[in-house]
Amino acid sequence: MRVRRSLLSAVLAASLFAIPAGTAAQDEVVQVTGGGWFLFAGTIPMQFGFSAVLHADGRATGSFHHAYEVDGLYVRYWGRLTCLSYDAAAGRAWIGGVLTKVSTNDPDATQQPGEDAWFRVLDGGPSGDRSTSMGFIPFFPSSAAYCAGRPWPADNARTHPVTFGQISLSVDAP
Repeated sequence: MRVRRSLLSAVLAASLFAIPAGTAAQDEVVQVTGGGWFLFAGTIPMQFGFSAVLHADGRATGSFHHAYEVDGLYVRYWGRLTCLSYDAAAGRAWIGGVLTKVSTNDPDATQQPGEDAWFRVLDGGPSGDRSTSMGFIPFFPSSAAYCAGRPWPADNARTHPVTFGQISLSVDAP
């Protein structure tokens, strides 16, 4: 348990340092952060970490990371945020960006740096946080289209309960 907490602390710290130094707190509109683990498809441990800021001028900044390993095959994605949509009342956020690094030995993982990627999260408070795995083209033509479309299937379908860690969505008046 101590190793997982140390790992989570490192992931959260790294994701928070990804916010550009010139970002002033007074111009933030929305901040969504998270890190931890969820079980993809109920069996595959997926590690995630992200820090996302939507500024008053509409710019989205931050970074994200997802990683998993199954039967000796691993996939690790890192990316730079380009869009963020949110529904504060429901605690939902749609996060999109561009992959900056991909590390894998899985021949089925064909994504490359420069390609769009996205995911969605739920700050569920006492009911529990949720996240999705990464999505890629052709499901949406771009990250911007994903953030603008804000898909959220009924009953939180295709989102997975965070088993360790947390997600936090906060909205500030500019």
